[in-house]
Amino acid sequence: MEVRNCKGCGRLFNYLQGPPLCPGCVAELEEKFQKVKQFLRDNPKAALNVVSEENDVSVKQIKQWVREERLSFTEESQITLECESCGAKVLSGRFCDKCKTSLQHDLSGAIKKASGTVAVKPKSGSTKDRMRYLDN
Repeated sequence: MEVRNCKGCGRLFNYLQGPPLCPGCVAELEEKFQKVKQFLRDNPKAALNVVSEENDVSVKQIKQWVREERLSFTEESQITLECESCGAKVLSGRFCDKCKTSLQHDLSGAIKKASGTVAVKPKSGSTKDRMRYLDN
C-alpha cells in the first residue's frame, strides 16, 4: 500500500489504484458527475461552458467523462469532441464509429495472425544435441 497526497484536497491517503484522489474527493467527484448527467438530460442543447459553470465542474473534467464514455451527447447537442484518429465529430468516446470499426478489424486480424503461427522446434538430429561416448 502506498501513501499519497490527494490531488483534490492535498490530504494524505492510502492509495490503491485509479485516480490519485482520496475517498472523500472521489465521492464528491461522483456527485458532480451525477449532477452534470442530470443537467444534460434536462438541457440537452446546453453549451459546454454553460454546463461547466452551472455545475461547478471544469470543462476538462466533462471532456474526460465523455472520453471515458460515461457521458454522451445527443445529436441535437452543440457539444461534440473530435475523433483522436481522423478528427470527425464524436458524441461519446475517443474515436468515431468508422475508426472504432477499423481499429477492431486491425486488432482482430493481428490476433488471428499471432495465433496462426506455430513455434518452430529445433531439429533433433543436430550434432550438438547427440549423446557422446568415450572410446576405451
